[in-house]
Amino acid sequence: MIHAPFIVALGDRRYRIDRPWGVATTPGKVTDVAIDGRGRVAILARTDPYCEAHVDPVRLMSADGVAVGSFGADEIADAHKITTDPMGRLWVVDRDSHEIVGFDLDGRPFARLGTRNGPGQPFSHPTDIAFGADGTIAVADGYANGYVHLFGPNYAHRRTFGEVGMGPGQFLTVHGIWLCNDGRIVVADRENNRLQVFDAEGALVAIWTGFNRPSAIWGDAEGRLYVSDGIPTLTCIAPDGTRIGRCRPALNGGHGLTGAADGTLYLAEGTPSRITRLVPVA
Repeated sequence: MIHAPFIVALGDRRYRIDRPWGVATTPGKVTDVAIDGRGRVAILARTDPYCEAHVDPVRLMSADGVAVGSFGADEIADAHKITTDPMGRLWVVDRDSHEIVGFDLDGRPFARLGTRNGPGQPFSHPTDIAFGADGTIAVADGYANGYVHLFGPNYAHRRTFGEVGMGPGQFLTVHGIWLCNDGRIVVADRENNRLQVFDAEGALVAIWTGFNRPSAIWGDAEGRLYVSDGIPTLTCIAPDGTRIGRCRPALNGGHGLTGAADGTLYLAEGTPSRITRLVPVA
């Protein structure tokens, strides 16, 4: 029997669900996804270097799902998140190595934040990285620390805020992070089941609830935020925090999330390991 494709809604927008997309047999466990400056879909997959064959964690796919390259095995031990900077370059969070590595469009490392295998210098199992329009870099330092670190465009440290806890401005797991165009910092405080919103100086301005273990945040050019959680749902939020829509596009939730300029969304599912694509439809 041939089934019609699933269609989901986020507010007045409709999407066709494509899954698995691109990497049905890729080694490792899919953990995040990003789109680089050449329009390639960069899929991040992690392996356990102690007991699994170590392979390139970054796998590049064309927009139509054809594999076009890979890199990173010599640089990344514990791939967790991948993000694109304003120049289209990819940054990979090497969680248990306490380091974040920037790669150019040819897959060569050009910059590093943190001290490799140096916990507390300053990261201790970081989770995510985000880039602001003004050059600010925000790092979610979430598995051992409960911090957000801010850096300037020259990678110089500016400030750190947060602590481990359950109160306002505290974090249990700083798991996802996004920098809005107006300078606000939105944090997926996963084990506290909420998003916390801070101003550019790190002062708390809002707490948005109604999530179950939110993992990833991505924002589009119009200022809307997309949040994946463990219910599993994908939620679209207006810049003021109003919910635009909510849907269930994934089987067990998206650990990572990104979008393309044409409105296509991509979710990185860990269980089962795959990419789910949401394609806008009329």
